[in-house]
Amino acid sequence: MAYGDRRLLRACCGLLLGGLIATGCSDGGDEGKRPDGGKGKGSTSASAAPATATPTPTPTALDFVPDPKRAPRTEADARRIALAVVAGPDAWGPDYVKRTPHLSGPAYWPVLGENCAWGTGVRPSTVLYSVTAYSEIPADGARGTLRVAATVTVHRSESDADWEMAGTLEEALRCPDQKLRDGERISQLISLGNPFGVGGNFTATDSLGERGLYLADGVKGEQFYGWYQSRIGQVTVATVVKGAPGYSEEETSTTVGTVSGQVQALVTMIERAKDELEVQS
Repeated sequence: MAYGDRRLLRACCGLLLGGLIATGCSDGGDEGKRPDGGKGKGSTSASAAPATATPTPTPTALDFVPDPKRAPRTEADARRIALAVVAGPDAWGPDYVKRTPHLSGPAYWPVLGENCAWGTGVRPSTVLYSVTAYSEIPADGARGTLRVAATVTVHRSESDADWEMAGTLEEALRCPDQKLRDGERISQLISLGNPFGVGGNFTATDSLGERGLYLADGVKGEQFYGWYQSRIGQVTVATVVKGAPGYSEEETSTTVGTVSGQVQALVTMIERAKDELEVQS
């Protein structure tokens, strides 16, 4: 499906690449390119009239007005919304399929311990419901199995969701090296937060990204790791990619790129969350 805001986030997905440097899309401009796609140059002829182009308008406010009557207040409300929003394989791209199991259990809540190892904890009272959908591209020839996941968390309040975003940023600072489970870890994790209007974020109330290295038993070499997360009102959505041989964040002559699918899945969930929560015309 094609959402209007997808082009904005897709254009600025580079803010989570190259060491999470956002300068390439922070101003929403055309970066010196002419409307025909060529590079702009200074005039070499006094008689030549400079070409003019209508600048692309930059949003000044998030295109989202929440309807208090539609805000989830019970676990049942939150479950319905979470399952309607979470991105399955169709949102990632045509090559993705469901993993087994595809959805996390209703009580599942991951917790990063003091030893920087992830374990299972108790869902906090500030969370009404959370679900994770697991997808993958199966191994094919020289390419390994690419595993991805999408998570939706519905909080009791917008403030609670905001605290989750802050906590996610803090985790990377506290634990740049993390154990995901036995035989699986990430290292050299860095993070960057972008509230609306900053760093090219014109699609969500708040957004953040994490990058690092992914290492797993049975997977050759160091792979990339990327986590994108956004907040719309009291709902947070996130996508994660664990790299595999034959893949890279951006496509090259020898690898398949993953960032486009990850951005597509994230924006799909952002727009679904807006549809569930906003004022209906």
